[in-house]
Amino acid sequence: MNPGFSAEKALEKLKEGNRLYVLSGSYRGDVSADMRLDTAEHGQSPYAVVVACSDSRVIPEAIFSAGIGELFVIRVAGNVISQNQLGSVEYAAEHLGCRLVLILGHTCCGAVAAALESPQTGHVASITEEIRRAVGGETDPTRASVKNVENSVKKVRSELKGIDGLVTVGGIYDIKTGAVEFLEAPDKLQD
Repeated sequence: MNPGFSAEKALEKLKEGNRLYVLSGSYRGDVSADMRLDTAEHGQSPYAVVVACSDSRVIPEAIFSAGIGELFVIRVAGNVISQNQLGSVEYAAEHLGCRLVLILGHTCCGAVAAALESPQTGHVASITEEIRRAVGGETDPTRASVKNVENSVKKVRSELKGIDGLVTVGGIYDIKTGAVEFLEAPDKLQD
């Protein structure tokens, strides 16, 4: 459990980590042999859950300058929320003590673009149809990504409202600049 990290403190740590990432342009998280050994022996204590897109350009640990054991990352194309993602968030909150969930969308998202273009076939259709429902008639890819994130935030808040102190916020990662724009003002962190 990580009782030392409130949702507010976790959000500030994410913001500071992203600031360091943007300024340095490199990965600063602790991935040392000592950290691997420590987490193997003592378990993980992530301070936040990040539900991010599977896009290879979106690497949450790097974006937030986090090392081994600091973030509980769930990746799925289009950062959509299904039962599997909800179960993973629930696990992180109830068993690991995480109090902050960040739904992290990004600019130039292929899943959002595919949803805006035309109906898809095969298994990917389950993702793109979810995104299409979330974005409605929006045609601008960046605004559609924001609407998709907002939809996922609402789902987590609604489905996991019974977990005391769990706060869910959204953010958009700009793949060109490396900066994350958080969609919630700090004074609106109350779920």
